[in-house]
Amino acid sequence: MLSTSVELARRALDAAPDAMIIIDDAGIVRFANRQVSALFGYAHAEIVGHSVEQLMPERFRARHVGHRVDYARALRQRAMGEGLTLFGQRRDGSEFPVEISLSPIQDTDRVLVSAAIRDVTDRKRVEAELTLARETAERAREAANQARESADRANQAKSRFLATASHDLRQPLQTLALLNGTLRRMIIHGNAEEVLSQQEQAIGAMSRLLNALLDISKLESGAIKPELCDFRVANLFEGLRREFASIAANKGLALEVESTGEYAHSDAALVEQILKNLVSNAIKYTRQGQVLLRCSRLHDSLCIEVRDTGIGIPAEQIAYIYDEFYQVGVRTNSSRDGYGLGLSIVQRLVRLLNVRLEVASEVGRGSVFSLILPVGKSQSTTATREPAAALAAKPQSGRARVLLVEDDPGVRDATRMLLAVEGYRVTAVSSESEALRSVREEGTPDLLITDYHLADGELGTQVIAALREGSGTDLKAVLVTGDTSALIKQMSCDPHLRIASKPINAEELLDLLRSLAT
Repeated sequence: MLSTSVELARRALDAAPDAMIIIDDAGIVRFANRQVSALFGYAHAEIVGHSVEQLMPERFRARHVGHRVDYARALRQRAMGEGLTLFGQRRDGSEFPVEISLSPIQDTDRVLVSAAIRDVTDRKRVEAELTLARETAERAREAANQARESADRANQAKSRFLATASHDLRQPLQTLALLNGTLRRMIIHGNAEEVLSQQEQAIGAMSRLLNALLDISKLESGAIKPELCDFRVANLFEGLRREFASIAANKGLALEVESTGEYAHSDAALVEQILKNLVSNAIKYTRQGQVLLRCSRLHDSLCIEVRDTGIGIPAEQIAYIYDEFYQVGVRTNSSRDGYGLGLSIVQRLVRLLNVRLEVASEVGRGSVFSLILPVGKSQSTTATREPAAALAAKPQSGRARVLLVEDDPGVRDATRMLLAVEGYRVTAVSSESEALRSVREEGTPDLLITDYHLADGELGTQVIAALREGSGTDLKAVLVTGDTSALIKQMSCDPHLRIASKPINAEELLDLLRSLAT
């Protein structure tokens, strides 16, 4: 019965997945299962009866003798070499990582130690690969962070450049536009009138191109951020009707704007810019008939359509209409009306707002551009009215005194000359402090015109606030700017303020002054 039990135990140990040895207190192997031979490459007879140290690299053998002695003094079940990387050595001299668990066996007259040995080569390889992967991922994260920081710095630099360019590049055009308007009022010779008309067309073309290029650059750099809100589509339609009805009529076209009570949820200013480009294009490419602007509910969305009876777009060209400087039916380097940038701006705005724009067109019959927007919530609004006191004292054009605040000498002189020729009494200064001194010495002006970005970081909004506070009146003002920030949009709600986008021509500026004075 005893021999049967011993044989059963031997078979069980031989079937174990790990290599198992039993050594005595002298370090001699007294038992080894089959896995030991398979793992170390020794025959069974070459292991049993031999020192356990032959199973480890030679550089560890002397130290291991001391470890055996220490273990014999404090016998307990534990892992060998905790926190260390252990190695075994095969008969051919190759090394491999191992884990060893020690368990004491109490015999009658001596202490034996059982050691379970496991090859952890695969696990160490996986751990090394995971460590490498983590290090690689960490390096990638660091590289991504550096790239993001670099991109952020680049975008900040772009934004600074665009802020400067929007002001400085428009200044000479602003000067030319105002000088052109002044000369028109001073020269009556027929030939000179024709020259001025051509000059005005050239200035207008330069202004449109500059504005389009700056708009594209702002969109590319991320300088424009959508400000989502619910707005009434009818208000937007009314503004488009006022702006484009006369332009369409001059071409013999009808601009039809259908009434709507719908509300949309998006950025009202950016949606307006999209529709302005679409309506402008529709009028440009329509020779006869009409341009229709309508809004309809489409399930849980709104569909704003710009329809025309124009020349249409060939199917094979629709894919290219959003490319910069591309125009349907116009060859490269040939004479053109416009620059083909409007739809490129539209496409960028559509992406920025995360909305859809669909196009359907038939050559000779016209095109339909459909802008799909989220439905907004209706809001009760109260019309803004001017106080009775403000309505009582409307200055008469030609006798009104205008205070002009402009730090650019060229623009300041051109504006002053235009206003003087028109009959206004003008005081021109370059800063807030000079404006305040003028009010102290000459009294509160009837109207104020100020640039938004002045020298030394001063803002035209600060000038308006300071003069209103100093005079105790709701001073009527025109703010001239190339800025499109949220603050500028919000200020348009001020009934005593008109905002003019650079470059503004003479007629537009004078119309704004008349709208404040009537």
